[in-house]
Amino acid sequence: MIENALPVTNLSVFANGLIYLILTWRVIRLRRRDGIVLGDDGNRIMTKRIRGHANAAEQIPLALILIALLELQGIDTVLLAGLAMLFTLGRALHAAYFTIHGTHWRFRMWGMAATLAAQAGLLLLMAYTLLS
Repeated sequence: MIENALPVTNLSVFANGLIYLILTWRVIRLRRRDGIVLGDDGNRIMTKRIRGHANAAEQIPLALILIALLELQGIDTVLLAGLAMLFTLGRALHAAYFTIHGTHWRFRMWGMAATLAAQAGLLLLMAYTLLS
């Protein structure tokens, strides 16, 4: 059995992959339920779900790449895990707003705030490794 060489990355990929899978499933389920083949067919709930799914596709890959590269470079595991957890929490809050009808808009706001704060922290750590 291969040792878990990148535990922070592995857990981050698992958690964010699960969020992305749920977002995908929610879009597919609504498409089937309402017979929407392409686009949103003017359905506001579908528009919201599509945007939530797309936003995850836009935000998650870069963060996971940064987490993996930083972990490979030996950045402090506790610091990296904290940023990874903040990022994942942000993605979960954001996803809740976009997939659970009636969820308060503050979930989206706090989700993006946590996402951006974590990404900024990851980028600062990357800059540190580049300048060291």
